[in-house]
Amino acid sequence: MAITAAWVRSETRRRVRRIRLEVGDHIRRYRLDAGLTLTEIGAVTGIDRSYLARIEMGLASPSVDVLVGIGVALGADLSVRYFTGTGPRLVDRFQAPMVEAFIRELDPRWLVRLEVPVVKPARGVIDAAVIDRISPIAVATEFQSEFRRVEQQVRWNNEKADGLALRLAEEGGSASRATVSRLLVLRSTTATREIARRYHGTLATAYPARTADVVAALIGPSQAWPGAGIVWMRVENGSAVLLDGPPRGVRLGR
Repeated sequence: MAITAAWVRSETRRRVRRIRLEVGDHIRRYRLDAGLTLTEIGAVTGIDRSYLARIEMGLASPSVDVLVGIGVALGADLSVRYFTGTGPRLVDRFQAPMVEAFIRELDPRWLVRLEVPVVKPARGVIDAAVIDRISPIAVATEFQSEFRRVEQQVRWNNEKADGLALRLAEEGGSASRATVSRLLVLRSTTATREIARRYHGTLATAYPARTADVVAALIGPSQAWPGAGIVWMRVENGSAVLLDGPPRGVRLGR
């Protein structure tokens, strides 16, 4: 596609809006994790409480100085960088092939919507909403090439699933009555496998379905969706492969 001034303006507006939503969502989550109010953050940063609220809602474009100040107050670092683009939110070299392989493996019964923004009960962007054309099921799907905070990932996935249910209900149509489930797609690495072993109980409670049953429902034409679960991918040389079960040494999902 040819790059024109009009396209650059349009794409810039779209990406700025997405970044506003993501940054605001991150600030809100870090603030709540720290047990702080907007007033308390404002008192130490000198930023007006109402402006902080607008930042969290994705309605403001704060300067780098403001964002750094908020980060200092929350004990968080701000990183600003460019990277080779492969899509609006596929921010690392592993996530893009994971999404591509996932879509390729899906049975035609599944409709995929990428980069779905939600605003209630929390603002954020769902990596993929996977909607069953046969049964009233929609799956809020997150792709992770690495695992940072287990409890935070579980909470975010829950909130995004709730947000997807509200969005579908507001949109109407056949999907408006769908039960929303959750799916976590993990890249199989030494680090992610170790976390799966270390936090087996937490993850098994949050994602109780057998991995093999989840995969069968995704790639098969009639297998019933088994509920919230985790599937794994192996990424090598820029290509991803969906595994039919948990990696060797991982009991989670067996």
